Amino acid sequence: MKNSVILICVLCFIGLAVNSYSENTLNDGSHGMRHETHSVKDERISLGLSPAMKQHQLANMRNHVEAVQSIIGLLSEGAFDKASHIASSQLGLTEEMEKMCNNFENENFKNLGLAFHKSGDALGATLKTKDLTKSLGALHTTMSYCVQCHATFRQ
Repeated sequence: MKNSVILICVLCFIGLAVNSYSENTLNDGSHGMRHETHSVKDERISLGLSPAMKQHQLANMRNHVEAVQSIIGLLSEGAFDKASHIASSQLGLTEEMEKMCNNFENENFKNLGLAFHKSGDALGATLKTKDLTKSLGALHTTMSYCVQCHATFRQ
């Protein structure tokens, strides 16, 4: 049962990573693969970022996906302390992440980002309990912010 839950989490993250990559690849026009006749209008809110900031933000999100992948792998090994460290240091509300989130003009995006990072800290604390069920619940909460953000906003 535990392995099934972990596998489901991994598959969800792969889906998010592929979606993020596909969105970036198809929307930047760099690969000549735009299919305007088959595209669906993207109704999500654009943050209106500069090209450099867009790439920076996308790199941050990819780092978050890699951190979650690492956490899932460590959970499957029972390495809760290592997983906790990754959650706190890479997903948590570090001073750098708080400063970055507060630079966004869109208040909803800013608040969602801050809530995501706070949930990363809560995930780190929960992982320290070494309770797999509670840890997966905390990971689910953290991921819910990712899903909500990607459903609402686009770079």
